[in-house]
Amino acid sequence: MDFNGKTTTSLAEVAKQKEYIELIKTVLSVRFPERAPKAYVHTYGCQGNVSDSERMKGLLQACGYVFCDKPEDADFVLFNTCAVREHAEDRVFGNCGALKPVKEKNPELIIALCGCMMQQQHVADRIRKSYPFVNLVFGTFAFHRLPELLYKVLCGRKRVFEISENKEPVVEGLPVYRDRDVKAWLPIMYGCDNFCSYCIVPYVRGRERSRNPEAIITEAKELIAAGAKDITLLGQNVNSYGKGLQDDIDFPRLLRKINALDGDFMIRFMTSHPKDCTKELLDAMAECEKCARHLHLPVQSGNNRILKEMNRRYTREEYLNLISYARKVMPDLSITTDIITGFPGETYEEFLDTISLVREVQYTSMFTFIYSPRKGTKAAQMPDPVPYETKSRWMRELLAVQEEIAAKRTASMVGKVYRVLVEDETHEKDGRLTGRTGGNVNIDFAGDSSLVGQFCEVKVTQAGNWVLHGELLK
Repeated sequence: MDFNGKTTTSLAEVAKQKEYIELIKTVLSVRFPERAPKAYVHTYGCQGNVSDSERMKGLLQACGYVFCDKPEDADFVLFNTCAVREHAEDRVFGNCGALKPVKEKNPELIIALCGCMMQQQHVADRIRKSYPFVNLVFGTFAFHRLPELLYKVLCGRKRVFEISENKEPVVEGLPVYRDRDVKAWLPIMYGCDNFCSYCIVPYVRGRERSRNPEAIITEAKELIAAGAKDITLLGQNVNSYGKGLQDDIDFPRLLRKINALDGDFMIRFMTSHPKDCTKELLDAMAECEKCARHLHLPVQSGNNRILKEMNRRYTREEYLNLISYARKVMPDLSITTDIITGFPGETYEEFLDTISLVREVQYTSMFTFIYSPRKGTKAAQMPDPVPYETKSRWMRELLAVQEEIAAKRTASMVGKVYRVLVEDETHEKDGRLTGRTGGNVNIDFAGDSSLVGQFCEVKVTQAGNWVLHGELLK
């Protein structure tokens, strides 16, 4: 995608970054007269981070960088970080520390850290103090300014830190470098207004900001023309799309607009907050033939007291009513979810309410997490008397229930035929391909690699708990 800013703010900002890109090209041509400089970009966390990295890689490519697979081979290393769980942060610090000997061998190497972790002042302060070999740190509001910040490092040879919050609208028109053509991420909004008590996202991503619908439609058309077959619309809460825009549009109407575009492709979206999931949205899903029959609807807990403490703003009963209506209008719907075990103050009896909800809903799959305190959130200040070992035992119990459900579900799919998007060859490279159904279920089957990127009919012949095996129908 080329630079094509749509608003006055975007045009001015993009023009500014284009000037820095030209300056960087000049600097790099002197530093690397006989080859192109190499960049290594590693992304932690959610699909939103992956999408941000694609835009930053687009900017780096515009600056003249080519990409490599190992930091040891790079002239510029960028870690795009995640702050949702402590484990993700620990990995970043560990992997960042491992770059110290790489920098010692190549003092000209530029190391940059960005994203959600870096938007937190205490993290930026730790990097400043304990990781002096890191050249550049910037938060979630500055990724579009990567050329400007990188130029300052290249020319000033001083460390650059930029973690201020940007109050301007979303900047459109940035170049995008996509690693894959078949599957594509399409952000429709940024930020979150929900302030769930356990979640750091509103503090590091800011308040909700929706993209202009024309910009989204334009990007969708470009993706389809480039061969994308599976387009996932992204936002911390896609159900809130349109809030604050002058256009008379909401998420169901946006879904219908994208569904009406020419081409053979599938639409997915995430994440969808239950408090804003409406019958209008579910009706739109049912009526849009290109919309995947898959709904990711994070419940987090099956107990009303815990939901209230989490500030989720819906009840167990309201959630189950949504599920009931969704399956009424889409009987073949696949539903997935997120669940947190061991929220501060949760009792075993309250945890069992989550177990009973899981049994009632019969999820296709779940993303499960043991509660991880995030500095600055309300939940981090709550009494948390249950030891981690106990929470781990609860988690094992939850996973055992889901494995039982998954085994029954996959067994019921044997003998049925599904339309799948062929995504890739299997890791074993044994003449088998892996495809994904509209319900977000993987099936592997024998087939030629020329089928990658196409929709095929596959009959399920054998079931495991998580992966199905099938045969290609001619």
